[in-house]
Amino acid sequence: MPTQKTRIHALELGPMENFIYLIEDIETAQAAVVDPAWDVNAIIEKAQSLDLEINDILLTHSHHDHINGIEEILNHTEARIHLLKPEYEFWSHELDKPELHHGGDSFKLGSTEISMLHTPGHTPGSVCYQVENELITGDTLFVYGCGRCDLHGGNPEQMFNTLKDMKHKLDSSMIIHPGHNYSVTETSTLAEQIAGNPFLHFDDEADFINYRMHVHDKTRQDPYGPLSKSQMRVADLLT
Repeated sequence: MPTQKTRIHALELGPMENFIYLIEDIETAQAAVVDPAWDVNAIIEKAQSLDLEINDILLTHSHHDHINGIEEILNHTEARIHLLKPEYEFWSHELDKPELHHGGDSFKLGSTEISMLHTPGHTPGSVCYQVENELITGDTLFVYGCGRCDLHGGNPEQMFNTLKDMKHKLDSSMIIHPGHNYSVTETSTLAEQIAGNPFLHFDDEADFINYRMHVHDKTRQDPYGPLSKSQMRVADLLT
């Protein structure tokens, strides 16, 4: 049995049920914090309780509820900030020497390789971070949901194509770690999402856009549970 190299620790913080993640490289005790926000003391205390040093800050996107703790984290660490170049340009924020990436790039946290998947739709430069067979999805893919496309930077056409690519190109055994605790369970496999996430049931772009922009928020409330294709057809939400 292979030795575990990495652990992912989740903290639920703030009024919007944000998940903030610490990625731990076990060999070096280095850590990356994903989307630091709301309660930086809790993040620092969690890292200290695990004897971890925060070396990197990873941003899935630049909405306020995912980045409002960056400055305070930098008061405690000398961490490098990572985000995609399209998100940096969209954000128009002056960060001190961020490390800008393109989709498909990877970098090392100690001995752990972290890969970056460009997943636009919620914002132009939204990114998911892959660590072995686990994926931190930010506001791109929730457990049995997906991010809104009517906020600044949202694009439902891009979201449709992003989710279609994730469905068809990623390993179905991959474990999903979302940006918010909106579901009946905190994590899920991609296979479970393919079976029960309504946003992954659409083959037609126009139908997806109508559901995302006009129907979903009127017909579902969190915590989100699974919704199969057959259930959507019975509810006349899918042809």
